Amino acid sequence: MPEMNTLDILKGAILLEYRGKALYDSVVTTSKADAVRELFGFLASEEIAHISILENQYRKINRNQDIELQDPEITDFHSEHPILTEKIVKEISAAGYEASVIAAALEFEKKAVAYYSENAVSATNEAEKKLYKWLAKWETSHMSLLAELDREIREQVWHDNSFWPLD
Repeated sequence: MPEMNTLDILKGAILLEYRGKALYDSVVTTSKADAVRELFGFLASEEIAHISILENQYRKINRNQDIELQDPEITDFHSEHPILTEKIVKEISAAGYEASVIAAALEFEKKAVAYYSENAVSATNEAEKKLYKWLAKWETSHMSLLAELDREIREQVWHDNSFWPLD
């Protein structure tokens, strides 16, 4: 397989972010759970920020300019909204649409982390490497939040249905 150049990697990243935004926007418009809509609205806005950064870097590289990254602060949704994440677990059923989309979003974020991490390792330009590492870190914060929610939802269902192993 031919080696991808920076522009190809950035195009792939932009497409990945647009797909994530489309997924998250669809949850915002279809979920009946307010807390879930707020979470996915937050995630959609994060994807918009990623798209903006990636498109800006794409334009720079396409004009033979250097990558410039001002490290925006990565928002930790869970620490800023601890009550909301508890509310999400209480509002949704593990077998329902919202639980399924949280699991799907978790897999999506894992894919994004892998994409950025792999490209950070193979990048030869230090600014490009820094960009991919920073994006992987940002996506990891999303992945961690979704993984925690997925775990809490699963445990809630196990508890509610007495699925815990007997002593």
